Amino acid sequence: MLEPHADPILLNRVDPARNMARYYRVAIEPTLFGWSAVVRDWGRVGCSTRRRLDFYDDADQAVAAAGRLLRQKLRRGYVEAADRGRAE
Repeated sequence: MLEPHADPILLNRVDPARNMARYYRVAIEPTLFGWSAVVRDWGRVGCSTRRRLDFYDDADQAVAAAGRLLRQKLRRGYVEAADRGRAE
């Protein structure tokens, strides 16, 4: 699924009948203090983004948390995008 410091994973959810075009991007990045951060960006495609960072003591905890987030989004109808890094 997602490894520490790998390319981010981009998910899309598009439903023209509901005028829905959303994206969700998850990445794991190091911090200056030796922790690992799960970085999440989400929003409507083409609009400004929202961002949240969750900090973990080590990369294994961050990978587990990111995996839970991705499974949750996939259950809600998101699919992995062909372009892993951009929402537009």
